[in-house]
Order: sequence, then C-alpha cells, then structure tokens
Amino acid sequence: MFPHPQARLVVAGEAAGLGGDELAGHVARTAEALTRLRPGPLFCGMRNNLTSVLRYLAAWRSGRPIALLDPDLTPGALAELVARFRPAALLGFTHAADGSPPPRRDAPEPHPDLAVLLATSGSTGNPKLVRLSRQAVLANATAIATALAIVPDEIAPTSLPLHYSYGLSVLNSHLVAGATVILTEAGLLERSFWTHLDAHRCTSLAAVPYQYEMLRRLRYDRSEHPALATLTQAGGRLGQDLVQEFAGQADRFFVMYGQTEATARIAVLPPDRLADKPGSAGPAIPGGRLSIDEGEVVYHGPNVMMGYAETAADLARGDDLGGVLRTGDLGRLDSEGFLYLTGRLKRIAKIFGVRVNLDDVERLLRGSVPVAATSGDDRVTVWAEGLDAAGRAGLARRLGAELRVHWSGFDVRAVDSLPLLATGKIDYRALESRT
Repeated sequence: MFPHPQARLVVAGEAAGLGGDELAGHVARTAEALTRLRPGPLFCGMRNNLTSVLRYLAAWRSGRPIALLDPDLTPGALAELVARFRPAALLGFTHAADGSPPPRRDAPEPHPDLAVLLATSGSTGNPKLVRLSRQAVLANATAIATALAIVPDEIAPTSLPLHYSYGLSVLNSHLVAGATVILTEAGLLERSFWTHLDAHRCTSLAAVPYQYEMLRRLRYDRSEHPALATLTQAGGRLGQDLVQEFAGQADRFFVMYGQTEATARIAVLPPDRLADKPGSAGPAIPGGRLSIDEGEVVYHGPNVMMGYAETAADLARGDDLGGVLRTGDLGRLDSEGFLYLTGRLKRIAKIFGVRVNLDDVERLLRGSVPVAATSGDDRVTVWAEGLDAAGRAGLARRLGAELRVHWSGFDVRAVDSLPLLATGKIDYRALESRT
C-alpha cells in the first residue's frame, strides 16, 4: 500500500504530523478537489511542502499522471512546456496562476499506466519528460527501502528538491516503508534546516556531492547531531576522500548510483563494503540487474521508465523500453557484480585528436578548487572558482602533464561560483552558453 498506513508527514517546526487515517483523509479530500479539474495530466510546481506532497499523493490515488516540476521555472520555460504537453492544470508555480491553461483540444489521453513525469534537466534547456509508470515508482521505492533497510522509526528531512528524482525517491521510499518525512523548504546552508533536523531527531540525510563539499567547509560534526546515523549520497561521483571522511561521521554511509530514467536508484554500495570496494557504486538494487555492452552500463529492472516524452502525443505511448535502460555511462563490473563507473559516453572531448574524458579532468582537480569541465572546439574549457591568472596557468599545465596532451588544449577560466541546478548538480548548459 502506498503510502504505508504507518507513514507520517511532518511539517518542520510543527509538533503534530499527518499519518494513518488522518493522512488518508487529507489525501482523499485533495483527490476530490482534483476531480473538479478537467481530464488530462497535471503540472505541479513541486515544493518541499505539505500542499505539494498532498497533490502528488492525491494524483497517485486517483490514477492521474502528474508532472513534478521546478516551481520556479521562468515564465518562458513553463510556457514552452505547456505548449508542448498541454496539461489539464497548472498548480503551485511561482510564475503562473493556479488553474487551467489553454484548452487541450485533440490531445490524446495519457496511457493508463503513466503515473509520474519528471524533467531530464533543470530550468535551462529544452527538457524531455521521463515517463514513469506506477509499477516503476513502487518497484524502486520498495527496492530502495530494502537496500537501505528503512524501517518505520526512520525519520528523513527533505534535503533535496522533490521534483528531482533523488529527492522524490527519499519521499517515496520512506512512505512505502511506513517511516516519517520532515518537510522543509530550508537548504543545508540555512540554520533553520539543522534546527529542525535536530528537533525532529532525524535519523538520515540524503545529499549530492556538492552538498558534501559544503558540509566539509561548514566543518560538519556528527556529535552535534546525535540522532543522525545514516548518510546517503547520489547525484554524481563523490571523491574517495569525502566518502571516507563522511563514512567516519555516520553509522551507515551509502554510496549510490541512479538516473531519473530508472525512477531513481540503480545500484547501492552497502556500508560494510566501502573499505574493500573503494570507488564502486555497488551491485544492482534488489530486483534489478546490470550488464556491460561495449563499455556502456545497461540496467535491467522493473523501475526503468516507459520512455521519454517530447509532446502531449508521447504521453499516450505505452512502454517503449521493456525494462532495459542504456544509461549512457561507461563502466565495468567486477566478479561480484559490483559496478565501477568510468565516465560518460557524452562527456568525451577531443584535444588535438586525443580523446579526453571530462569526468577525469574534474577528478584530477577535485582536491584543489571547485571545477567543472566542458568541451570546446578541439579543446577543453575548465571553469575554476576564484583562481588568478597564475593559478589558471598552473592548472592548465598540470592537466597537460597528467593527461599527456599539450597544456594549450585546456582553456582555464575563472568564475566566482559554479552555476548549480536546483538539484545541486553543476549546470553544464549554463557554462556552455558562456563559451
């Protein structure tokens, strides 16, 4: 059953929460309100608050597909998505009034299996929507709850946006396990986040690599948060030094790998294998299977998306992939089936004809300053926070020596701070637009 009867939602700072029959009643009343909207998919500006979560659960209850989107989408980006997908209603967006957009006219009805739509990127670009079935959402939530041993007395805060697959998976996996979710719109850098985390005695925290870098700068100390026993990480590769540092600050530290196209998680490294499997993302989640095809990681499982959608017509399509996802990531499996990622198919650049993995460039420089690498014309652009001319020249020469290509193939540029998506990941499109 989803949510589990024991599951609870608590608004940060409030003593009472919603659970059991009371939560079910709130969801039922919200679902009743949704029935007064015309048929078709819903667009929800998904905030980390009770209203948004009740809308999501109400749509689930009523079997109605809902797109969970960045609530702060620009008017232009939102209008473009509305024109392409023709939703029945807009709910909770900063730059659009709640209500009905233009008529849907001849837009086909969405496929009956379709439950959730998530964007493939942040507020920039021209995102496709990932089509997730009810089976995929439930299968992944259950697999995560099993892999992370989430039990009803676990308490997790919303430390990531709920329109991001990792953030949504924290919500789903706790609700399916009968655990508690603390709803807060505060970020990790805000004092109120930690005040509420401690007051509600949160037992776990989910974060992406950039957030762990910030926690290091903030000198995170577990002794100040005694209830916080479990830390989880996904959303990109975390440096091995940070893995070891934060594993020492928790009873359990889970390194994970996933993609929105697989609902969320694909592999989970058990905490007791951190020491003997350094750099691994772990084996496939329960119910899933990994294989390698010509270097590319391929995932097989019930949580694979139905396919992408670029227009309203695509929402009527059935399952295009049959549970098989070509991830676009490069990797290898060891003899025990543990996954080691080595790069991205699309994160490859050429310098004077030599192939260079952009993830390797970032990895080499991770211990110095925050950096991001993008490809240019026969060169790599490296964006580094706060470096002077001498520092930039030094980085270029270091990369040339390490990767055995001439240093002039690296254009190192200074930025005050790297642009980030709402998910905490580097906004590579924003950087590429500056070249």
